[in-house]
Amino acid sequence: MSQAGALTTGPPAPAAHQVPRRAVGRRGLLVAGLSAALAPAACARSLTRPGAGSGRQVMAIAIESEADVLDPQAAGGWVTYRINRQIFEALVDEDLSTASSQAAVPALVPGLAQSWDISADGLQYTFHLRQAVRFHDGTALDAEAVVYNIRRMWDENAPQYSAKAAGQTAYIWRYVTDVRAVDPATVLVSLSQPFSPFLRMLAQGGNGSTCIMSPASIQRYGHDVADHPVGTGPFRFAERVRGERIELVRNEEYWGTAPQLDAVVFRPVPDPSARVAALRSGDVDMIAVPTPDSVEGLVAEGFALSEGVPPHVWYLSFNMRDRYTGIKEVRQAINLAIDREGIARDLLAGTVNPAYGVQAPANDAYVERSDVYRRDVARAKELLASAGLADGFETTLTTSVDGSGQITPAPMAEYIQQNLAEVGITVKIETQEWISYLSTWAQGAQEGTGMMQMSWGMTTPYWLYIVTSSTLQAPNGPNVGYYDNPELDRVMDQAVRATDEELANELWRQANDIVTDDAALAPIVNDKAPYVLAPWVQGFVSASEEWYDLRSVRLADA
Repeated sequence: MSQAGALTTGPPAPAAHQVPRRAVGRRGLLVAGLSAALAPAACARSLTRPGAGSGRQVMAIAIESEADVLDPQAAGGWVTYRINRQIFEALVDEDLSTASSQAAVPALVPGLAQSWDISADGLQYTFHLRQAVRFHDGTALDAEAVVYNIRRMWDENAPQYSAKAAGQTAYIWRYVTDVRAVDPATVLVSLSQPFSPFLRMLAQGGNGSTCIMSPASIQRYGHDVADHPVGTGPFRFAERVRGERIELVRNEEYWGTAPQLDAVVFRPVPDPSARVAALRSGDVDMIAVPTPDSVEGLVAEGFALSEGVPPHVWYLSFNMRDRYTGIKEVRQAINLAIDREGIARDLLAGTVNPAYGVQAPANDAYVERSDVYRRDVARAKELLASAGLADGFETTLTTSVDGSGQITPAPMAEYIQQNLAEVGITVKIETQEWISYLSTWAQGAQEGTGMMQMSWGMTTPYWLYIVTSSTLQAPNGPNVGYYDNPELDRVMDQAVRATDEELANELWRQANDIVTDDAALAPIVNDKAPYVLAPWVQGFVSASEEWYDLRSVRLADA
């Protein structure tokens, strides 16, 4: 495995295996008959870029599921935000040019706001916008456009208000009392109380984002605006064929350094083996989530592995209304029965790390608690017996079959199913494809469902508030297990209000311990977010984040 954020490449494979060359015109086409290409590298490869010498820089990326809507404020899932952030930009960004090995948490950097000021009491944020920035439709970015967008997510009385965008971003705007344009280049956001994670939250994506859309496009297309996405980003939307591809082209009038790629094609390939086959055949230049057992062979064949330490945790939310998982000792027993080391080592071949904390490691308030997350079957049985459940019980675990950050959710759920069977718990697994599952998950755990699975995390510890606060219980927030702990709410509220960063982090660590001791969640693994790239892909960086920047990427001719 590579160092975090670095590329690992292997020697060229023996010349006995040839990769079919591909005409550049095939870039936009769906891979046909990928399953037929699954035969192991029976034939090896002289790794040469298809279309090399044509002068065109068209990069094809195989993604792990179909994408959600191309409305960045309303879309769910990292897999979609990785696309949307190429089209759209927010006021504040993160530096994704620094590898994970060099920055555990990406630095905040200016986005569409070239600078900002925060009042001494933490109640006012003044954003100074970049000049001469235009949306892809030619309209100008100004303070009124930013206000229009924020009101779309926050102000239910605004004509452009989107309930879906508001639902996805409510935890960002929850303390906002007013937003106004001071002048054409200045936006003032007023809060009811200090909100220490505010800037970091403006740079987040995945469960909605604060990216700025063209007001003209929203007014023109209304509910269909996701089919006509217009932002200010380095790439412009060209075409979408659902189930086949989303194609973006370089924004020739981009305000910053223009991308080197002429175009990017994102191709949904839910079958991980098919993604590997597409890379080996030369049909794509990069894949997300390779099959764990393929990585070593791909590197040996000359492909490059890029991975990092993103703010990722694959976890279970317990249903606090359930007759079984509503019992603390049962939740503790389940945590102790799960073999995280075995999942990481045996099932996922070291492409993940066992999770020993409710927060992902890539934030400043991480707390490791191996004392409660390392496997202890005997103690798990004791806890079940103390709850009057020595003979076990039956419950349901819901998960997806694919999706961003989901790794291999069904096999992972089956591994957990086997672990829990050892302590007498019979688990029924219910699965859905990713986009459908997002809707199911957002509704919260239903009767008979003891656990709901999700992959999430942020570079701000405020993520814990989002998934455990009693004020954000489903369907009005991502607390899908209906957890309600007044002590936790009090500590997290203090952390949110703290204007001193170290004090805030100490309070978040206390919150981590409360959630851990109460067994409100079951963290399972932390992903390394592996990508495998053809050797001609240059300039790709795995930062400590779940998305990436394609502005510096180029395709070499050889």
